[in-house]
Amino acid sequence: MLDDVDPFIGTSATDLPAAHGLAASWWWPKPQVGNTHPGATSPLGMVSACAYSGAYPTGYGRYAKNTEGVPELLFDRLQASGFTHFQQSGTGAIRKYYNYVKVTPMVQALDALGEAWPLRDEVAEAGYYAATLGTGIRCEITVGEKVAVHRYTFPESSSARIVIDLSVGGLAIDLGRTVPLRAHCESLGHGHVQGTVVMEGVPLSVHAEVVNPRWRQMLWYDRRLIDGGTRLDFDSIRHTTLRPFGMLFMGPTRAGQTVEIRLGFSLRGCEQAARNLQLECGTEEPAFDLVREATRDRWRDLMGRVQVDGGTPARRTVFATSLYHSLIKPCFADDESPFWPTSGPFAFDVCTMWDIYKTQLPLLAALAPDRAADLLESLIRVCEEEGNFPIGYRMARGADRFFRQASALAHTVLADAHALGRAPLDWNWALVHMVDDLRRMYGEDFFEHGIVHPISHTLDLAYAHHCTAQVARALNDVHLAEDLERRSRHWINAFDPVTGLLRDSEFYEGGKWNYSFRLLHDMAARIALGGGDAEFIDNLDRFFGYGAGPVTQPGRRPPPAEMLAGYALNRFEGLNNEPDMEAPWAYHYAGRPDRTAEVVQAALTWQFGTGPGGLPGNDDSGGLSSWYVWASLGLFPVAGQSLFLINAPAFERSAVRIDDREFIVETSGHRANPIGADGIDRDPAPQYVQSVTLNGRPLDATHISAADVHRGGRLHLRLGPEPSDWGRKVRPPSASDQVFGLKETR
Repeated sequence: MLDDVDPFIGTSATDLPAAHGLAASWWWPKPQVGNTHPGATSPLGMVSACAYSGAYPTGYGRYAKNTEGVPELLFDRLQASGFTHFQQSGTGAIRKYYNYVKVTPMVQALDALGEAWPLRDEVAEAGYYAATLGTGIRCEITVGEKVAVHRYTFPESSSARIVIDLSVGGLAIDLGRTVPLRAHCESLGHGHVQGTVVMEGVPLSVHAEVVNPRWRQMLWYDRRLIDGGTRLDFDSIRHTTLRPFGMLFMGPTRAGQTVEIRLGFSLRGCEQAARNLQLECGTEEPAFDLVREATRDRWRDLMGRVQVDGGTPARRTVFATSLYHSLIKPCFADDESPFWPTSGPFAFDVCTMWDIYKTQLPLLAALAPDRAADLLESLIRVCEEEGNFPIGYRMARGADRFFRQASALAHTVLADAHALGRAPLDWNWALVHMVDDLRRMYGEDFFEHGIVHPISHTLDLAYAHHCTAQVARALNDVHLAEDLERRSRHWINAFDPVTGLLRDSEFYEGGKWNYSFRLLHDMAARIALGGGDAEFIDNLDRFFGYGAGPVTQPGRRPPPAEMLAGYALNRFEGLNNEPDMEAPWAYHYAGRPDRTAEVVQAALTWQFGTGPGGLPGNDDSGGLSSWYVWASLGLFPVAGQSLFLINAPAFERSAVRIDDREFIVETSGHRANPIGADGIDRDPAPQYVQSVTLNGRPLDATHISAADVHRGGRLHLRLGPEPSDWGRKVRPPSASDQVFGLKETR
């Protein structure tokens, strides 16, 4: 699996074959670029490192920021002015992109610092990135959990140098730069330097070592060397007063000579950064291969927990890379919180939670349950310190920064974890924060009026009340559970009973059609409100483009009229945008899993591909890639309900290892379909589930509990070329099953 990963997928503008069939009718309103980077990463680690151009995506690419259509080129070549640390993975225009502590190998004078040189001969693997600069320097980078190691192979030079710039942050575009508030750096002698910059309220410290005792080391300011100085301090930095500053090492090199620089990072000071460096690099010199192999072992272990059999080489590459992208974020920095002094987990880059809570966090709970529990502990601690659960949390103070996107999403993750019984938290204390958080931001209006705008927040809050009620009931707080469950029924206020769709409102990245088919906790009542199965299915069919013709996707700088016409389609946005990525499984609740199979297979066939342009839209911290993983396995997690929906898988057999147990999805009658990247010129006929057994027993329902998956077992799906009666009678559970006479089959 690890050898199939291609970190370059998603780093360039979308470049997929023209879709056929159903997928050709889907319209893409959002940026057509994955916004991933090919840099060195450690699974769920604190540090990443990549070539830095200052442009999108994430500071690596060639593009200007865009919010719709194909991104515009800023540069006609791949280029870099150095190599930075801490990158986002797949996020859109959130403005803050780290890229701190830029390291630049040079054979020019310091005056050339900041100049960008062409990149060629790039190589990227899990935990490793390499490229050659136009100056002739071969650059290799690997990272550990809290360290980065660079290895540079120089041409012959009388004055080669490695420059560390602490003043850099963000992107080199309008409003993209991040400026430190305070900073200091110092030369410790004998190849050691260190410094701290305070970025967005967070003190980031670095301790660096160069293994070459013959080289000189100096501080520099405004591209001028400070000969003899050992410390620089900046107590108050503004955009208007910022001048570049940092440390450097310099000396002669012979052709082909390699020089290694190691950097340890910490959010708790330079001493801890030095300890982190010692812990991961040890005393061995050089340490590059040691760190690279340790990181590759971590990737091999985590990715090895999913195995698939069959599939074309292209499909296997896309699947393996999707799994890889799903496990880069969140970043875990144990014992590193700059906001509370105690030890324990600290997680950041929980971005974008309004996407990852549906697919990526359930994947994390399955593959890395210990880390999933650490995330919950960190979120609870953030709530204690800052007053609310974050909707998105970066390496910066401010748990309320993304409150406009969504409300109360942590409740779904907490409810699932409690139902599984695998997170050793103080659940009574967690419940206190869950309840309190429901009243914050939009929650106060929801509490008073039972409806809020943007209307999607009404669905968020109603769902969070339901999730919290499940925890309260399990903890025997019956009165609280009943009150929460009563308020959870306010989801109905968000819908127009005449149209069966959401009421008119503002929406974040979508419209009322995109959000109208979310998987609520009471889908039976939701479908009844919309006129019953037939009318609900008709609306879904219209949304997914059944009977519609192909559409033209927006290009560069799409005019407003073109975008308005596209939005007026009220069409599924494919996987270009995440708000409606759970909608295909809404068919399950109306007894039409065959429709789910058609939509999902169309997406798996035409929406993903190999090569840098292989993603249809922003990966959003693995939210998009984890959708691909689950869909390929034939499962879909219903976040907050401890439930998985079943669908025809893309592989003949797959196995997911959860601790010491294994959940196997196997098929009979499976046909290996190619994907668009294989150069097909037609839409492959979908496969449909004919019958299912779970651990040898027939399963008429289209769902299983998360406990069934996590305890391990064997799910066997018999597939065929035509729709069957499977799943038409027994629907997934809903909160009002007793009213509609529906039963959950376990």
